[in-house]
Amino acid sequence: MALHPPQNTGKLIFAPANDKTNSQADQYTKGALSLDQLDPKSPFNQFHTWFTTAQQNGVHQPETVCLSTASLPSGRVSARMVYLKELDSKGFVVYSNFGTSKKAKDIENNKWASLTFWWREMERQVRVEGLVERMSSEESQVYYDTRIRGSRIGAWASRQSQVLKGREELEGWVKDVEEKFEGQEKIPIPEFWGGLRVKPEMVEFWQGRESRLHDRFQYTKLETGEWKIERLSP
Repeated sequence: MALHPPQNTGKLIFAPANDKTNSQADQYTKGALSLDQLDPKSPFNQFHTWFTTAQQNGVHQPETVCLSTASLPSGRVSARMVYLKELDSKGFVVYSNFGTSKKAKDIENNKWASLTFWWREMERQVRVEGLVERMSSEESQVYYDTRIRGSRIGAWASRQSQVLKGREELEGWVKDVEEKFEGQEKIPIPEFWGGLRVKPEMVEFWQGRESRLHDRFQYTKLETGEWKIERLSP
């Protein structure tokens, strides 16, 4: 990664560029976005179209998404990479530990969260902001049953975000759970684990353009339940 000379500024990194022979940042040239290319009624349908296109065009794990939450009353923000596992007419679903995770603690006091998808190969980004609701155990069990056995055991064993004395402590918890469910293929979902659905109030579709003059369109949910679409300045 090429860097501009620091020139005694004290900066460790300054205006990085991807090409070692080029001191300027990359330009986005792979596409454009106009209003007539968007689904006029539903950001869910529009997301599905973009997601399918990403899958078909070699985007690496397009389901990877940054989930951000904020703690109250401090307002301190936390973000982490997770996987989108479901999309329905209500919202975007990820799965997590409800008992000990940082995100769960944030959501207890602040139901607002955001999701950010970045699809580098297509120079596209999708931003989602909305309220979070916990899915029922019955809903979550459907997805849980699709996971490999080790991941189902792991959901029981991990005390997410808790300080560990060492790797062996985690491995001990895993061993205990394996013994508990030995010989049992159908494993019930832990009561402290399941789906989090982000129900959007805003969804933005972003297409990179040259000179940072990107195309941005924002769906905003109205009180009627319909969606308003507006172009945003880059």
